[in-house]
Amino acid sequence: MSDTHFDAVVVGSGFGGSVLAYRLAEAGKSVCVLERGKPYPPLSFPRGPRATAKAFWDPSAGLYGMFNLWSFKGIGALVSSGLGGGSLIYANVLLRKDERWFVQEDLAKGGYEHWPVTRAELDPHYDRAERMLNAQRYPFERPPYDRTQKTAAFKEAAEKLGREWILPPLAVTFANDGEKPAIGVPIREEHPNLHGAQRYTCRLVGECDIGCNFGSKNTLDYNYLSEAKRLGAEIWTRREVRSFAPRHGGGYAVRYVEHDVADEGRKIDTGDARVRPERELTCDRLVLSAGTLGSTYLLLKSREAFPSLSGKLGTRFGGNGDLLTFALGSSRPLEPSYGPVITSAIRMPDALDGGEGRGFYVEDAGYPDFVTWIVQAAQGPGALWRFRRIGLRLLVGLLRRRPEVDLSAEVSALLSDTRLSAGSVPLLGMGRDIPNGTITLSDGRLQVDWVKGKSGPFFDRLRAFSESIAHAFGADFKENPTWYLGRLITVHPLGGCPMGRAPEEGVVDPYGEVFGYPGFTIADGSVMPGPVGPNPSLTIAALADRFADRATGNA
Repeated sequence: MSDTHFDAVVVGSGFGGSVLAYRLAEAGKSVCVLERGKPYPPLSFPRGPRATAKAFWDPSAGLYGMFNLWSFKGIGALVSSGLGGGSLIYANVLLRKDERWFVQEDLAKGGYEHWPVTRAELDPHYDRAERMLNAQRYPFERPPYDRTQKTAAFKEAAEKLGREWILPPLAVTFANDGEKPAIGVPIREEHPNLHGAQRYTCRLVGECDIGCNFGSKNTLDYNYLSEAKRLGAEIWTRREVRSFAPRHGGGYAVRYVEHDVADEGRKIDTGDARVRPERELTCDRLVLSAGTLGSTYLLLKSREAFPSLSGKLGTRFGGNGDLLTFALGSSRPLEPSYGPVITSAIRMPDALDGGEGRGFYVEDAGYPDFVTWIVQAAQGPGALWRFRRIGLRLLVGLLRRRPEVDLSAEVSALLSDTRLSAGSVPLLGMGRDIPNGTITLSDGRLQVDWVKGKSGPFFDRLRAFSESIAHAFGADFKENPTWYLGRLITVHPLGGCPMGRAPEEGVVDPYGEVFGYPGFTIADGSVMPGPVGPNPSLTIAALADRFADRATGNA
């Protein structure tokens, strides 16, 4: 193949694109992955204020970082940009979609979702994805992992509330194969990863969501993408796809721009062809995996080139029921910075499997130590009062010429009130909201129309249950401030290019192929015909693996 034509071009390197890139390369196809962001080897994730200020994505402002924030009517979204997509900043949870949550409602009679695949059909693909991502449960029963206070508190809360408590599989390496879990031990890999970097087992520092600098987190660059590259796939970073179209005679043309590292920190007009000249690749198979917002945006933008595209493009959008709340100032220490970000979950069943209403999960959460210091600083007035008392003692001693000698206890007292910083955790809720949102373009800009009103009863139940968890901790309960503005924040945007049995139901068929366009596959959260319920990453990967069977002729 030439350097401008490939058997397959994969747009995006998240949980859909990385899986298909690997499976296509494994089948002997020439593959090129186009990722708009940059690679993140260990020790490259920002920590200080100066570096973090540059960790956002907006090339026109000279920003090429991994956090991409969107704000729409009724909802905001946080997604990722970088080699490995959302795996760089997600919280590692690999839960399967509940069997009875693969609902098949009658869309012609007011139903909101119809899943054209079943749990039984996906289970073999779930198995493959879990093996590839080296899923491991948090070894909570073993020391020193048994000192994880938030995990213990969640377990006790579940028992008090009579609900199911689980330790979900995590894409984190706590132990090498055949060995006991250990902190900071070198990870053994069968083949070197694409960064050529040494990785270490989890150090329990709560930094998963801002990038793991130790390589403990099994992000997609360490497995699917490394294997794809080893099998011959080209992986090009800093390449942002602008458009694509069918070619006469078959296949597709993909147009992209290349971002220059020298432009970091410099405002430029990225729409100016003289600044960012477009280049073109051609391929026999196009795989679109730019994420729910990215893929839907690109397809809406390229719609004129696809006149037979389903009218369902831009429909069935939802946020997977995401609701962030807080348990603050628990009467027991929760130590949010000890452990990975999420270690356990409490499951609330659905009316479909013995519960009431729409089901959901609430998961414990953590954050890095530096956030704990910020929370502690919020108690500044109390600390300042204690400092005044200590200062007065020092002054009296000096005036009497009998200065204090040992100040250890006094300095310790400055930090004595740690109830807020040590006794607070975020509560991460998610579940089966109603996917009734729409995504459109207005003057070339992406617009999402979704409000929580239709899903109001679901969110009210999720909020009330989260509050009961906080009270079980002996903590105060606080909503996310955006709740009072009628807005939600999602880290799991889904829909826009939904699966269906026919073009009247969706944009792609049950194998991810776009209706009317052979060789064009979409594989990411955009193809979900409704909420997954638990964290969607594993389901996206499993569906992509199923799609790969068709793309490689094995279906």
